[in-house]
Amino acid sequence: MHRGRRRGDAGDGGVPPGSVRIPLLDAFFSYLSTERGLSRNTVESYSQDLRGFCGFLSAMDKEMPSFTREDIIRYIGRLRDNGYSTASISRFISTIKGFCKFLVIEKRVVENPAESLSTPRQWDRLPKALSLDDMRKLLEVELDTHVFVRDSAMLELLYSSGLRVSEIVSLKVNDINFEGGFLRVMGKGAKERVVPMNRRSAVKIKQYLYELRPLLLKKKQSPYLFLTGRGLPMTRQRFWQALKKLGAIAGVELTPHTLRHTFATHLLDGGADLRSVQKMLGHSDISTTQIYTRVSADRIKKVYLEHHPRAK
Repeated sequence: MHRGRRRGDAGDGGVPPGSVRIPLLDAFFSYLSTERGLSRNTVESYSQDLRGFCGFLSAMDKEMPSFTREDIIRYIGRLRDNGYSTASISRFISTIKGFCKFLVIEKRVVENPAESLSTPRQWDRLPKALSLDDMRKLLEVELDTHVFVRDSAMLELLYSSGLRVSEIVSLKVNDINFEGGFLRVMGKGAKERVVPMNRRSAVKIKQYLYELRPLLLKKKQSPYLFLTGRGLPMTRQRFWQALKKLGAIAGVELTPHTLRHTFATHLLDGGADLRSVQKMLGHSDISTTQIYTRVSADRIKKVYLEHHPRAK
């Protein structure tokens, strides 16, 4: 059995990662630290993985982001041939999947070349979901700031509709149908879907529309629903900062992705069927949604072990 190499080793199976700065990678690393809230060491691990892959592509006269699924598979094979452990290879797969999702979000590619990559079950990381009690604490936080009505509306909508942060900041006023109780969302790959919107979200959004948005616009016009203090479209980074502050006050550790995971998990815990959750999340492959069934199963097992008199 081969022992896994250290993350600082050449990650391309023979081609050492170069020291040349690549703007697209730098933008991705900034996204990981500011929006995802990943630690410096974790971002450095992503950097080692991707710069190794860049070295591999360079040897084939290819550049970012003009690589294919076949290139990724070929690179994984090179890692395996050079004695990298299953754990090391699985970390690269996780890295390249995250990077490809970023490329789609930033519209640098149309199709995600890593979307259909499969990994052994032991590589899967279960998403973190908040408990009902923690979610209640978060939603009950109140701040005495002039933009709180906006941040509160975004938080409520994020949890109640399971949107990605990139989707919620891209929402336009005309995407909201208050009478029908739904909104239109433009998801990955420019795929539009219809998502339910609950009454609490509708009330908070209306309050924001009437009380704050006109003040933010300052007699200007914008099609976007959520705006910054300067009247510009809300950014992912700005919303993440606001969300992180709310979480700190509530004593809840979270990321923007946590609320999306919580949305899906709470639906399944409440009896929703997998296909419906898949459609609401905008997953093209139901296997992506199936990971939440394991989260729910783990919760059920925990409740059983804690409360059944003969469970242990």
